Amino acid sequence: MEMLGNRRLGITQQQAWDALNDPETLKKCIPGCDKFELTGDNQYSVALALKIGPVSAKFNGKVVLSDIVAPDGYKLTFEGQGGVAGFAKGSSSVTLKPVAEAEAATPPVAGCELDYTVQAQVGGKIAQLGQRLIDGAAKSTADDFFKRFEAEIQSRYGPPPAPAEEAASAEAPAEKSGMMSGLMKKIGLGKKDDTAATGGAG
Repeated sequence: MEMLGNRRLGITQQQAWDALNDPETLKKCIPGCDKFELTGDNQYSVALALKIGPVSAKFNGKVVLSDIVAPDGYKLTFEGQGGVAGFAKGSSSVTLKPVAEAEAATPPVAGCELDYTVQAQVGGKIAQLGQRLIDGAAKSTADDFFKRFEAEIQSRYGPPPAPAEEAASAEAPAEKSGMMSGLMKKIGLGKKDDTAATGGAG
């Protein structure tokens, strides 16, 4: 099974890197995860419950990080045993890069892109379920993870700032029309009758 995706996050590259290297954050965000603990140098012990079609299983395994280039990305290798349900193993590459237009904005706004690829093999009962079911479950797990991840980083760092242009254009018209009508009234341009009257008098 292969899967790749891209997500845009409303935080800086460094903030995303910190979150992706925090076991507590990962435990909260991985669906069905009960345990994500550091056991050695860039090694984690993981326990999670998965349901793929009619098969439910509790997997115990490990995750190892390698090719770590902070804060640009890493490679993640995983393997897990789910008893009679079977096993899963594979690898994933995660890359982070700042979003150019976010940095170029005035004032600069936080923004980075996360690219990921996953290659995985499954065996046992799970493997008999068929590729389409497995791919569907993998995709929905990834989507679920990113929904939780985005909610978690928003609660930590606040909602992503609205692009400056949108914020300005949303506020400006209301202010302008308010200011203009006030100004027109002040100089007597609010009503044509008044201007005619003042014009005649002057």
